[in-house]
Amino acid sequence: MTTVAGTTAAGGEGGRSGVRIWRAQTAAEIRSTLRRGDAVLLNLAIPVGILVFFSLVKVLPLPSGVSRPVDFLAPGVLALAVMSSAMVSVAIATGFERQYGVLKRLGSTPLGRPKLLAAKIAATATVEVFQVIVLSAVAVALGWRPNGPLGLAAVALLAGTSAFTGMGLLMAGSLRAEVTLALANGLYLALLLLGGMIFPISNLPTVLRYVAESLPSGALSQVLHSSVNAAASQSWGEWLVLVCWAVIAPVAAARTFRWE
Repeated sequence: MTTVAGTTAAGGEGGRSGVRIWRAQTAAEIRSTLRRGDAVLLNLAIPVGILVFFSLVKVLPLPSGVSRPVDFLAPGVLALAVMSSAMVSVAIATGFERQYGVLKRLGSTPLGRPKLLAAKIAATATVEVFQVIVLSAVAVALGWRPNGPLGLAAVALLAGTSAFTGMGLLMAGSLRAEVTLALANGLYLALLLLGGMIFPISNLPTVLRYVAESLPSGALSQVLHSSVNAAASQSWGEWLVLVCWAVIAPVAAARTFRWE
């Protein structure tokens, strides 16, 4: 009995130690993100700038049924924020950590690889919560009033986080850091233009519209638009595309990721 009790106590202590290590690494990941000027610019300054500028300067085409730019821009910018933090920031930071041997060293510490990945995911989610709060506050100050099922919007943001994190890790775990940097920024621009975040997907030419609707950015922005607008109809096709990306991208990243 003493041996069993001792083993149980040791296991419990080891579990608590593992949680403390994970929390410390999560905090370190968050601090690292906040210290990087490029990450702050990409994750917050650019989305806020786009939201404020195009809400006040009425130059963008709006879809039918939408009278104010902020009502269209707010959901799209939330999707943009998720893409920025979950795909671009994760891809670039992880790619250079892998190239410089940081991941290899961390993987051999008591932190271990599973807790390292969990810390990265938790840090990304924390940054996104901050982004959503700031962007929603700015949008409300500009006159935005969401009136749809916000719970569905939260689920969509989680699915988008899974999809874009998978895409980021897929690049970071299989390509050189410099290639990951270029590809992540190129994808960011392409998905921004085709994702229904600034320009309505319905205004795109037919071929580009089909392409946009099959992308995670287009699916996420469309779902968010319908989730914060009670007058808009929900499309199961958009949800299906988003869920497929949320499952396939992380699985592909896990199968191809090389730690060094």
